[in-house]
Amino acid sequence: MNALAKLLRFIRPFWGWAIVAPLLMVGEALLDLMQPRFVRHIIDDGIVPGNATVVWHTGGAMVAVFTVAGLCGAGCCYFAVRASYGMGACLRKAVFEKVQSLSFGNLDKIDTSKLITRLTSDTNQVQEMIMMMLRGMVRMPVLLLGSFVLALRTSPRLGVVLVVVLPLLVAALVVIIRRAFPLYRAVQQGLDDLNRVLRENLAGVRVVKAFARTAHEAARFASANSSLVTRMTAAVRMSARTTPVMTLILNLGIVGALWIGGQRVSSGEMRVGEVVAFISYLMQAHMALMLFSNLIIQLSRAQASARRLVEFLETVPELPPAPTQSCLPVCRGRIVFENVSFSYDVAGREPVIKNVSFVAEPGQTVALLGATGAGKSSLVQLIPRLYDVTAGRITLDGHDVRELPEAELRAHVGIALQEAVLFRASVRQNIGWGATAAPEKEIFASARRAQADEFIQRMPQGYETPVGQRGVNLSGGQKQRLAIARAILPRPAVLILDDSTSAVDLQTEARIHGELATQPIPQTRIIVAQRISSVLHADLILVIDDGVVVAQGTHAQLLDSSAVYREIYESQVEQGALVYGEN
Repeated sequence: MNALAKLLRFIRPFWGWAIVAPLLMVGEALLDLMQPRFVRHIIDDGIVPGNATVVWHTGGAMVAVFTVAGLCGAGCCYFAVRASYGMGACLRKAVFEKVQSLSFGNLDKIDTSKLITRLTSDTNQVQEMIMMMLRGMVRMPVLLLGSFVLALRTSPRLGVVLVVVLPLLVAALVVIIRRAFPLYRAVQQGLDDLNRVLRENLAGVRVVKAFARTAHEAARFASANSSLVTRMTAAVRMSARTTPVMTLILNLGIVGALWIGGQRVSSGEMRVGEVVAFISYLMQAHMALMLFSNLIIQLSRAQASARRLVEFLETVPELPPAPTQSCLPVCRGRIVFENVSFSYDVAGREPVIKNVSFVAEPGQTVALLGATGAGKSSLVQLIPRLYDVTAGRITLDGHDVRELPEAELRAHVGIALQEAVLFRASVRQNIGWGATAAPEKEIFASARRAQADEFIQRMPQGYETPVGQRGVNLSGGQKQRLAIARAILPRPAVLILDDSTSAVDLQTEARIHGELATQPIPQTRIIVAQRISSVLHADLILVIDDGVVVAQGTHAQLLDSSAVYREIYESQVEQGALVYGEN
C-alpha cells in the first residue's frame, strides 16, 4: 500500500468529491441493511396473520428506502468517477511532465514501451482502484459488520452458523488473494513486453518489409502475446475461484440456517420471518466479502502499477538543476572547451570524449571531422547541455553552461540533428516549432535560407501541407532542410549542424552554407561532418579520432600538417566527391 499511498497526493484537488462519495455510500449501505428487517416484519406481522395493512405500509416504506438508497448509490458513483478520473488526469500529467524534465542520460536508460505503459495501463489501473475504493472501502465494512450484528440480533439461536461460515469465507478469500497477487504483477510485466515488441515493429516497419522479416516479427509478437495471455489466464483463473468457493460455503451456511431454523419454526421457538431475515443478512455478508475480494484483487494489480509509477516519478534527473535567474540576456556566441571529457557511464568509465580543448570565437565556423563513432555528436550535445561533461567545463560567453538556466541556454543555442524529427503538423508549424510567435515572413525566409522553400512551394498545400507521421511523406533531404530551417528561425547566437546535411546533395549543401555565411547577424556555427566538402571554408577544423582531437587548423594548414586529414581529403577526392568552392 505504500506506493499507492504516495500517489494519493494527486487526489487532493478533488478532495471534496472524494469525501462526499464514501459518505453517500455509507448511507446506501445502512439503508440496504434495513431491507431484511422490513421483510421480517412483512412475513411475521403481515403475511402470517393475514394483515394486509402491514404488508402495504411496510412495502411502501421499502420502496421509499430503496429509492433513497439508489439515489445515494448513484451520487456516490458520480462523485467517485469525478474524483478518480480527475486524479488519473493529474497523474498522467505528472508522468508526462516528468518525462520532459529528465535528461538524455535518464531517457537513454528507459524503454519507450515502459513509458507508454506507465502513461496508459498503469495509470488506468490506479485510477480504477481509487474509484473502487471510494465506492467499496466504506460499503464493505459497513455491510459486513452490520450484517453480522443485525443477524445476531435477529436470531441469536442461528449465530452458530455465522461462527462457522464467516471464518471459512475469510480463510478461502485470504488463500486465493495471496496466490493472485504475484500473478497480476506478472501480467503487467507481460504487457510491458508486448508494448516493446509492438513499438519496435511500428517504428521499424520499413526495415522489416525491406528485409522480408514479416514472418519473424509476427512470430515475436505472437510469442509476447501468447505469454501475456498465459499470464492473464493464470491470474484470472485464480481470482475466478473466489466466486464458486465462497458461494459453496455460503450455500452450506444457508442450508445449515434452514435446517436449524426449520426445526425451531416447527417447534414454535422461532418465526419464519426471523429465518428469512437471517439468511438475507448472511447473503449481504457474502456480498461484502465478494466486494472485498474484488477490491483486493484490483488492489494487487494497482499496487504493482503504483510501485512502477512511483519509481518513475522519483527518478532523479542526471543533470543537476541550473539556476533560474537569467545571467546572459545578450549572447555573443563565444564557446570555450576546457579539457572536456565525457562518458555516458555515470561513473565516468570508458569516456567517449577525452581532454578536448578549443575556442570558437563569435561569428566563427568550427567544423568537427572524423569517422563514424569518433565522438563528434557526443561533443556538440554537451554545448546545449543535453548531457553534462564528466570532467573539464564548457563556457558560453565566459559562463559555465551548467550555471545557465536551461531555457536561456537553449534559446541561445540552435541545433539540427542528423535524424530530423518532425511532428504531425503542417510544414509551417514544424518550421516554427521553436519560435511559435515568429511571423510568417520570417518562417518563409528561414525556409529559403535552408533551401526548403522551393520543394515546399511544389507541395499540394504549400506551407500548410500536413507532415505525415515521422515525416513519412518527405525525403531524408527534405526533412533535414526543414530541421535546419527550424533551427535557424529563432536566430540563435550559436548554431549546431550535427551532420544535418548528410542526406542533401553537394550543390544544395553549398547553397545552405552560403546562405548561413551571409546572415546579417554574426552567428557562431559548429558543423559536424564526414564530408570534406562541408568543412572546407571553416575558420577552424577539428579532426577527431576516438574522442581525441588529433589535429586542428584551417583546411590549408591541415593539408600541410595532418596526415589523417590529408588521407581523408585525398580518399574523398579520388572517390569523385565534389569539393565545392575550392581554389
